[in-house]
Amino acid sequence: MRAVLRNKIIEVCDKKIASKGENVGVSFYAFFKNKNDDPELLMEAAEWWIKTHQLDHFEKALKIKAMVVAGE
Repeated sequence: MRAVLRNKIIEVCDKKIASKGENVGVSFYAFFKNKNDDPELLMEAAEWWIKTHQLDHFEKALKIKAMVVAGE
Protein backbone atom coordinates (compact mmCIF):
# COMPACT_ATOMS: atom_id res chain seq x y z
CA MET A 1 0.00 0.00 0.00
CA ARG A 2 1.35 3.39 -0.96
CA ALA A 3 2.15 5.83 1.83
CA VAL A 4 -0.37 8.35 0.48
CA LEU A 5 -3.19 5.82 0.86
CA ARG A 6 -1.97 4.64 4.26
CA ASN A 7 -1.84 8.23 5.54
CA LYS A 8 -5.27 9.04 4.10
CA ILE A 9 -6.84 5.98 5.77
CA ILE A 10 -5.32 6.81 9.15
CA GLU A 11 -6.39 10.47 8.88
CA VAL A 12 -9.98 9.62 7.93
CA CYS A 13 -10.27 6.95 10.62
CA ASP A 14 -8.95 9.37 13.25
CA LYS A 15 -11.46 12.04 12.20
CA LYS A 16 -14.38 9.60 12.18
CA ILE A 17 -13.44 8.19 15.60
CA ALA A 18 -13.03 11.68 17.07
CA SER A 19 -16.39 12.87 15.77
CA LYS A 20 -18.55 9.75 16.12
CA GLY A 21 -16.84 7.56 18.72
CA GLU A 22 -14.94 4.29 18.77
CA ASN A 23 -17.77 2.21 17.30
CA VAL A 24 -17.98 4.16 14.04
CA GLY A 25 -17.85 2.11 10.88
CA VAL A 26 -16.22 2.97 7.57
CA SER A 27 -16.10 1.57 4.07
CA PHE A 28 -13.23 2.03 1.65
CA TYR A 29 -15.28 4.71 -0.09
CA ALA A 30 -14.86 6.89 3.03
CA PHE A 31 -11.30 7.64 1.92
CA PHE A 32 -12.34 9.23 -1.37
CA LYS A 33 -14.43 12.13 -2.63
CA ASN A 34 -17.68 11.39 -4.44
CA LYS A 35 -15.88 12.41 -7.62
CA ASN A 36 -13.56 9.65 -8.85
CA ASP A 37 -10.46 11.81 -9.28
CA ASP A 38 -7.88 9.08 -8.57
CA PRO A 39 -9.12 5.74 -9.94
CA GLU A 40 -5.79 3.96 -9.39
CA LEU A 41 -5.75 4.83 -5.69
CA LEU A 42 -9.42 3.84 -5.36
CA MET A 43 -8.71 0.47 -6.96
CA GLU A 44 -5.71 -0.03 -4.67
CA ALA A 45 -7.94 0.58 -1.64
CA ALA A 46 -10.67 -1.67 -3.02
CA GLU A 47 -8.23 -4.50 -3.69
CA TRP A 48 -6.71 -4.21 -0.21
CA TRP A 49 -10.17 -4.12 1.38
CA ILE A 50 -12.06 -6.68 -0.69
CA LYS A 51 -9.59 -9.03 -2.33
CA THR A 52 -6.67 -9.11 0.10
CA HIS A 53 -8.51 -8.97 3.43
CA GLN A 54 -12.06 -9.98 2.42
CA LEU A 55 -13.55 -7.36 4.72
CA ASP A 56 -17.26 -6.58 4.98
CA HIS A 57 -18.58 -3.45 3.31
CA PHE A 58 -18.51 -1.61 6.66
CA GLU A 59 -15.86 -2.26 9.29
CA LYS A 60 -14.95 -0.50 12.52
CA ALA A 61 -12.61 2.43 11.92
CA LEU A 62 -10.45 1.28 14.86
CA LYS A 63 -9.96 -2.11 13.19
CA ILE A 64 -9.02 -0.59 9.82
CA LYS A 65 -6.63 1.88 11.38
CA ALA A 66 -4.94 -0.88 13.40
CA MET A 67 -4.54 -3.03 10.29
CA VAL A 68 -3.00 -0.16 8.32
CA VAL A 69 -0.65 0.85 11.14
CA ALA A 70 0.45 -2.79 11.49
CA GLY A 71 1.21 -2.91 7.76
CA GLU A 72 -1.32 -5.62 6.96
